[in-house]
Amino acid sequence: MNYLTILLGIILVNNYVLAQFLGICPFLGVSKKLDSAVGMGIAVIFVMVLATAATWPIMRVLNNFGIGYLQTIVFILIIAALVQFVEMALKKFIPSLHKALGVFLPLITTNCAVLGVCITNIDEGYNYLESLVNSFGAGVGFLLAMVIFSGMRAKIDDNPAVPKAFQGSPIVLVTAALLSLAFMGFGGLV
Repeated sequence: MNYLTILLGIILVNNYVLAQFLGICPFLGVSKKLDSAVGMGIAVIFVMVLATAATWPIMRVLNNFGIGYLQTIVFILIIAALVQFVEMALKKFIPSLHKALGVFLPLITTNCAVLGVCITNIDEGYNYLESLVNSFGAGVGFLLAMVIFSGMRAKIDDNPAVPKAFQGSPIVLVTAALLSLAFMGFGGLV
């Protein structure tokens, strides 16, 4: 039951993009097309889970040596290496997705949501399995936000009903704000 609570809480209530406002750059940049949004979401899930699998035990080692203050630097290095691995794998096995994600794929390295989930797992005192569940849920929440927002953008981009002053970035930001408000309705769920 605890795992289900963690999973629902991070996907709906504490969604990294829509409630904590982490990972906004790829959220806004890659959400124009559904296929690239899904690809980015899956890549983020993969990187989040792998990063947690690597950083959780490394944090224990850092604490044992009394150098836990190096947490952020070490985590960033681990995430950067994992993103390079994912980028090479996509380039080799799914070149169309690699091309569609473009510059946003390397941005996962600096995606604060990935670093945020690794640090949150430590700060919340989650054990290893709870950390993996939390990371997977955070990635699924990121994917969910990307897919929903991609569908919304498909309806509003180049829509003649949008006033000229709101076309482009303004309507995208207003739509993202409205989606974030909609997710606030899940506040009492967990």
